[in-house]
Amino acid sequence: MRAVPLYVTLGSLVLSAALTTAPATARDGGPGTASAEERGTAVAAARAAAAGIAFGACPEEEQLPDSLMCGTVSVPLDYARPDGRTIELTVSRSPATGGAAGRQGSFVYNPGGPGASSITFPLMGEMSEWKEVAAAYDMVGYAPRGVGDSAPLSCQDPAAFAKSPTDSPAHPTAAYKERRIAEARAYARGCERNAGEALRHYTSLNNARDLEVLRAALGDEQLTFMGASYGTYLGSLYATLFPSRVRRMVLDSAVDPDPEKIWYRSNLDQSLAFESRWEDFRRWVAQHDDVYRLGTTPEAVQRHYDAVRTELAAEPAGGTVGPGQFHAAFLQAAYYDDYWAMRATALSEYVRGNPEPVITQMSPRAVTAKGDENARAVYTAVECNDAPWPQEWEVWDRDHTDLARIAPFQTWDNAFTNLPCAFWPAPRQRPLDVSTEWGELPPVLILAAERDAATPYQGALELQRRLRGAALVTERGAGTHGVGGFGNACVDEHMRRYLLTGAVPVGDAECAPRAEPNPVSLD
Repeated sequence: MRAVPLYVTLGSLVLSAALTTAPATARDGGPGTASAEERGTAVAAARAAAAGIAFGACPEEEQLPDSLMCGTVSVPLDYARPDGRTIELTVSRSPATGGAAGRQGSFVYNPGGPGASSITFPLMGEMSEWKEVAAAYDMVGYAPRGVGDSAPLSCQDPAAFAKSPTDSPAHPTAAYKERRIAEARAYARGCERNAGEALRHYTSLNNARDLEVLRAALGDEQLTFMGASYGTYLGSLYATLFPSRVRRMVLDSAVDPDPEKIWYRSNLDQSLAFESRWEDFRRWVAQHDDVYRLGTTPEAVQRHYDAVRTELAAEPAGGTVGPGQFHAAFLQAAYYDDYWAMRATALSEYVRGNPEPVITQMSPRAVTAKGDENARAVYTAVECNDAPWPQEWEVWDRDHTDLARIAPFQTWDNAFTNLPCAFWPAPRQRPLDVSTEWGELPPVLILAAERDAATPYQGALELQRRLRGAALVTERGAGTHGVGGFGNACVDEHMRRYLLTGAVPVGDAECAPRAEPNPVSLD
């Protein structure tokens, strides 16, 4: 899951289905009680605090510089059984560069996903936007459970996962839908076959508990944390479960934590929002018709895009780039402005008879297949385990057919990505009701781009409402996914001041957007 919204109501989408769920977990037991998971987390954290982390050289295969040190922390697979099976999470760290006198502790980062690793995050301390933060904090990254070397999860042979060319119809036929249903069933079975009983333990709640154990292992009494995208949901769960352990928390590009949204409805919201972001990209290309020669309106650019997808279905570029690879590449442009120029160049060149930029940019790379498959496996397991999903195909078909009429760009691709959750073999949880009362938390800083499609802006407003006292910094008119530390001086100054002093803007804050990309591209 990832999603500022297109201003069209979703009220016409009726969401009803028989749902199978595991018993709810609320604040790990609810007021006045301690659940088995809560007790298990306390046990695991105490052990981690005593053991610490033995940092040394990072694994050679990571090809990381010597300035980065790596180690592992042991966490229970099942927090209800802390004396049972454990797994090792890989952790990386660069010590604070400002010396012991000004050191404020560890700064832990989660980049989202679920399924993404932040092992290389400490290297960000060398960038100008992060230097003052890196002087005050040990910069810490880690691979969450299931990711990379942290008890890696796999659901499918990586070569099969990376097969190409593939199709990606905006309005799929009945036969195509049947094929994708069969693939989703097979994928869910593959997750169960490879992970066995462990599959049910890849959850957001366990990721939050792992974060508490990591805090203890680092030797910090309280956690200073930044989460982006899905990492904001992880942070909000942590804040709800362990409010007294929060020191400072930056939540960048917020997932809407409303339990009713996790995760089926939030994916529908995201697909809707991508339609407006896709129009932003086409509008920009049309404004630079002198460079790209694809027409002076978003509709003209769309016609070229559709024509190329049709051509690639008949004759994949380089034998490997079909409509699926082509569309996935342009989805990156809907996430990040940095891709706009290179993708527009690829489209323009293809229309003029030169397929090489399309082949170069969009051909699958065998070297990344294993990591890509691992990331998708963890994403699927966490989202399927976290919450109820409709189990009848008829519900999926109705909701996504209705939505695709007004938002065809990403609706069906998003649906088929998540469809294994309809056939998931492990029990589903009920999402935690994220909330804190006034005074439970120190001020939390939320960052959001107003037109972000991956995590729609409404999610930031809902998160602020639930984490009482949180401050919101909005990048108005911008849509790149991920706001903090990426070149908007206004946003970065709010984040820097907060991390160094704890100060948040009074009455929230607004920042002008970053400049749109330069249209000149070398692919």
